Amino acid sequence: MDTAAATAGGAPGRDLGQDGRTVPPPRTPADPAATTAPGPPAGPLWRTARRLRDRAAPLHVPRLDPYWAALLFFLAFALLALHRFRTLSTSSWDLGIFEQAIRGYAHFRAPVVDLKGPGTNILGDHFSPVLVVLAPLYRVFPSSLTLLIAQAALFAVSVIPVTRAAARALGRLPGLALGIAYGASWGLQKAVDFDFHEIAFALPLLAFALEAVLRGRWTAAVCWAAPLVLVKEDLGVTAAAIGALALIRTRRASPLPIALVGFGLGAAALTLGVLIPSFNGSGSYDYWAKFGADGGGATIPLDTALRTTLWVLLPTTGLLALRSPLILVALPTLGWRFLSHEPHYWGIDWHYNAVLMPVVFLALVDALPRARVSTRPWLRSYAHHLPAAALAAALALTANLPLARLTESATYRTPPDVAAAARLLSRIPDGATVESDIRPLSRLTDHTRVFWLGNTGGLAPGYIAVQLRDGHTVRQTVAEAVARHPRAHYVVLGGAADVLVLRRTSALR
Repeated sequence: MDTAAATAGGAPGRDLGQDGRTVPPPRTPADPAATTAPGPPAGPLWRTARRLRDRAAPLHVPRLDPYWAALLFFLAFALLALHRFRTLSTSSWDLGIFEQAIRGYAHFRAPVVDLKGPGTNILGDHFSPVLVVLAPLYRVFPSSLTLLIAQAALFAVSVIPVTRAAARALGRLPGLALGIAYGASWGLQKAVDFDFHEIAFALPLLAFALEAVLRGRWTAAVCWAAPLVLVKEDLGVTAAAIGALALIRTRRASPLPIALVGFGLGAAALTLGVLIPSFNGSGSYDYWAKFGADGGGATIPLDTALRTTLWVLLPTTGLLALRSPLILVALPTLGWRFLSHEPHYWGIDWHYNAVLMPVVFLALVDALPRARVSTRPWLRSYAHHLPAAALAAALALTANLPLARLTESATYRTPPDVAAAARLLSRIPDGATVESDIRPLSRLTDHTRVFWLGNTGGLAPGYIAVQLRDGHTVRQTVAEAVARHPRAHYVVLGGAADVLVLRRTSALR
C-alpha cells in the first residue's frame, strides 16, 4: 500500500475498505507510510481527540452525493448554454469552428473548417481528434447547441471524481463542500461562458486520472491520462506529468508510470513535429509564432503572472494545494501560457484555466488529510475549516460570474428582436455559401458553408450575415460588401436586432 492510499481515510495509517469502514493497514518495515510519514502528536489529549473524531466519522462514503452534485451542475451549465444559444450570445468564432469540424466527422468527411480559411483541415491547426466522439450525437441533433450541451455534460461529469475523492478522504460534508466548490469554481464558469472548446474533454480525463492516482490505482490512472494526447497537442506533456507524479507516489521505477511519461512526451513531439505540420498548408505549427524570439517580444509581466497564479490557488484551495505533489500536473499548462507572447493566455479570462481546476482541487484533497493531523495547531484548524471556506469563496465569487444569471428572470426569456433575427437567419437556405462574423454563426454552421468575413478565398458568397457595428449604417455595410466582392451585387434580405443579412443577386455585374 502506498502513501496516498494510507492517507485516504483522513488520518495516517488508515484506509477505507470496500464497505467504507476504516481499517488499519499492515505495518511492516516495507510500508512507506510506516517509515516516512510524520507521526501525529503524542499524549492522552491527542488520543482522546482521535477517538472522538473516529467515532464521529461516517461509516461509509456516500454513493450518490457525487452524482446528484454532477446532475445539479449539468442542469445549471446546460441552462446557461441554452440561454446563450437562444439570445445569439456567441462570444467567439470557436463555436463555429468546432461545429464545422464535427459536422465533417458526422458526415464521414475530413474536419474542414472554412472559417479558418477555405478548405482548412482543423487537424493542421490544433490536434483534437477526440472531437469525433461527438459526431454521432451531432448527426442526430445537428446544431451548435449540441456542442454546448455536450460541454455542459463533460464539465459536470468531472465533478464526480472530485467529490468522490474528497468524501473518501475527508468525510461526507467536507467532501460535498469541495465538490460543489469545484463545480462552481471561477475557472469552470468562465469556460462555460466561452461557448465550446475541446478542453471540455480534458476535465473528466484529468479528474478521473488524478482520483486514481490518489487511490494508488496506477493502471486506471494511465488509462484515464493517456487519451489526453487526443484532446489537444499540449496535453501530452500533462499526461507525462501524471506519469511522473505516479513515480513520485510509488517511489520506485514502476513500468506503467514510466510508459506514460514516454508515451505523453512522445505523442506531444510527434503531434507538434509531424502530424500538425502534415495537415497544415504551410507545413508548420502556426502557434510557434506565439513563442520564442519571433513572437513579437512581449513577455508576461511579473504582476500578471503572480495575479493569475494566485487566482488559480487562493480562492480555490487557500494555497494548501501547494503541499501536494499533484500540483506538478498544473505546471505544463501554466508553463506554456506564461512562456507565450500572447496576452490572452496570461490572465483569468476565457477557457484557459479550466484544465487547472481539477488539478488544484484534487491536490487540495491530497493535502488536507495530512494537514488535519499536523503538529501545528494553526494548520490543523486551517485544514478543518478550509472545505467550508472554499465553498463560501466559490459561492461569493459566483455573484459576479455566469451562474449568477440563473437568478435573473431575463435568462429564461428570448427578446422579441432576437427571435426575429433567428427567423431571419433561418431564411438562408441549406447548402448556401455565407460570409459571416461572430454573432450569426451559431445559426448558420449547421446547414450552410460559412466563411469568415473577408476570408472567402476569392469566392463571392451567396449571402452575407453580419452584426451591425456601432455607428455603421445599412448603406455602409452594403458598400463594404461590394468592396470585398466587386464582381457581385448584393441587396438587403432583412435586418433584425443588430443582425443584417445580404443576398447576392448576380455573380457578375
